[in-house]
Amino acid sequence: MKIALVLSMLLGLASSSVVAAGAPGHVHEAEEGKAAMHDEGDRRHGEKKSDDHEGKDHGHGHDQEVVSPDAELSDVQRKTAGIETLLVKNRSLGSAITAPGEVILNAYRTTKVTPRIVAQVLKRHVRLGDHVKKDQPLVTLSSVVMAEAQGALLEAETERRRVERLGRNVVSEKRYITAQIAYQQAYAKVRAYGMTTVQTDRLIKQGDATKATGVFSLLSSQDGTVISDAFLVGEIIQPGHVLLEISDESALWVEARLTPEDAAGIAIGAAARVKAGGAPWLPGKVVQARHTLDETTRTLAVRIEAANPGDALHPGQFVTAVIEGQDKRQGIVVPLAAVLRAADGDWQVFVETAPGRFEPKEVKVLRTVGDQMLIQGIEEGTTIVSKGAFFVQSEIAKSGFEVHNH
Repeated sequence: MKIALVLSMLLGLASSSVVAAGAPGHVHEAEEGKAAMHDEGDRRHGEKKSDDHEGKDHGHGHDQEVVSPDAELSDVQRKTAGIETLLVKNRSLGSAITAPGEVILNAYRTTKVTPRIVAQVLKRHVRLGDHVKKDQPLVTLSSVVMAEAQGALLEAETERRRVERLGRNVVSEKRYITAQIAYQQAYAKVRAYGMTTVQTDRLIKQGDATKATGVFSLLSSQDGTVISDAFLVGEIIQPGHVLLEISDESALWVEARLTPEDAAGIAIGAAARVKAGGAPWLPGKVVQARHTLDETTRTLAVRIEAANPGDALHPGQFVTAVIEGQDKRQGIVVPLAAVLRAADGDWQVFVETAPGRFEPKEVKVLRTVGDQMLIQGIEEGTTIVSKGAFFVQSEIAKSGFEVHNH
């Protein structure tokens, strides 16, 4: 028993020695792990502080010179890009009134081609959609009535010449005057029936009664487009029948429908603009206003004359119209094309700081009416780009600057 007890005590002492010998090792490893983690944290913290410091220096740019973005263009570049400048002035701009509208023909730029006597169509010289010039032949007609008038003219011309050759010493004053009047009446009749001065003078010069066939041509009285040609070759046409319609569509009318209250705020000559679908806005102005309400819609029609470049508008087309009202605001008014969006969405214009040198300037848009904008942010007398601003913006963007300036 004693031997067993002694052995047990010896084994316990040996085990305690082993544990005691291993404890310092475990503590050292833990401390080394904590130290390593602390060093890694310090390293990462130091990198972050360094990055933050560099970022702050970069953001404030204490060591860098701030350069304003601009573009310097040669005379050739300005001419090629079609750049134009404008000295801005303070003036007033009315409120914007928006209304639906319909494109109609400009009656003051449209003519109808009709015969004044019964005639037969011998030949057509133009077709629907053709562009014609003033005095261009449109259709050739033949008429018995015209043939009789042409014969009477030649007869009157012959008598007039005979009397003039004899002289007033031989023929009576009455006969001389009668011959002159008969000639003038015959000349006026063929002109009234549809012959032009050139055609009439050519017939008289020929002086041949066989040429009095009643054939004549109707000419265009204006430049324009053939918008209707309701006839057939060989058809007998009655007086007043519309053979063709010619219209100059470079400027059309838009009838905008407004409430009586809105219409009361519109003045003749007010600036306007119209837009069809996704097409660009087109400039115009108010030329007429009706004084009676439409019985169905209970609205008043305001007539706008709108420019029609490239044949963008067509009669019968529905459009949106924006008209300048009489509620005026004072400020800097510039063309719509002079103001562009910057990269950050702000509005800007391009100021000419020196001949050929342009710098963007941020502005605030207060009102837009027609092709004009009321803005705030530049002084009266400043020279800005009024046409070709997009080209200037592109040139500044090419130089590596953000096209934006506060």
